[in-house]
This record gives sequence, structure tokens and C-alpha cells, in this order.
Amino acid sequence: MSDEALQHTQLDGITDYIAALDTLCKLAQRNLYLFEKDFDGLGYNTEARFTTLRNFLLVNPAHRLFVLAHDTHYLSTQCPRMMILLQQFGTSMFIHQTPKNLQHITEPFSVADEANYVRRFHFDDPRGILAQHDPEKALELKSRFLEMWASSHSALSSSRLGL
Repeated sequence: MSDEALQHTQLDGITDYIAALDTLCKLAQRNLYLFEKDFDGLGYNTEARFTTLRNFLLVNPAHRLFVLAHDTHYLSTQCPRMMILLQQFGTSMFIHQTPKNLQHITEPFSVADEANYVRRFHFDDPRGILAQHDPEKALELKSRFLEMWASSHSALSSSRLGL
């Protein structure tokens, strides 16, 4: 059991949400689970987030980054930094797309390890919460993510096509 105190921070807008995602990515020590509608406009193509995620994957080959989206078009066409990470860390980073039967799920969330998470109430609502040292809810969200992941399919790979 951790000696760290439970900490919940209310997020009142997209700027708060993006900052919370930055914080969560920095908190990850083993596994990072990211679920969004499409990842557009959430800082995943910034140099700072790229550096954080790259360092997370570099520090230990056992670290894993799981990215789950309803639509991967933005990631594949407008987010070159995430594609660079996928090419560099194809055995540690995975991008899946949810099937149609899961696309009714409208609450995005991300989990770092088994203790920290960020969640919003709806894709269209930027309000949410950053929770640190909340293993009970983090494990619940991680379990939800893994259930969705098991039904999803690989959408983007690290292999390059062409000559």
C-alpha cells in the first residue's frame, strides 16, 4: 500500500485536461492506457508529450503504451510524432481501434499503472478529473480498458509499406 495521499483535481476545460494528460504520462512507471475518440487536439503531437512518451518507452523495454481510439484517422494522418513512436517502439506501443459495437462509449479516460488516471465525463465535455493515488478507481478503469482492448483490433502498425 502506498503512503501517498489520494488526490483528485477537477478539470474545468480542455487546457486543464491537456495538462492533466501531460501529468499522467509523466506519472507512468510501467503501463499507460489511453482511450479517446480520436486524440485530435489533445496534445499528442506536441514535442513535450512526444518527449515524455519516448522517455517512458526508452527507460525500460518492459514498459507498454496502449492507445485505443474509436477513430485512428487523426493519429495516422495528422499526428506524425505518435507515428514516429510507433515506428521506434513497435514492440512496446500498440494502437487499436474499437469495433462498431463499442463506439457508443463516450467517456474518454487514461490510466497510468494501477494508481493514477484522467477521465472526462463525455467526449464533448472538457470537464473531468485527474486522480492520483486512487488505486481502486484506477484498477476499475484499467479493467474497463482491457475489456475494450480485447474486443478491438490493431489499427496501425510499425511496419512501413512501399519500396
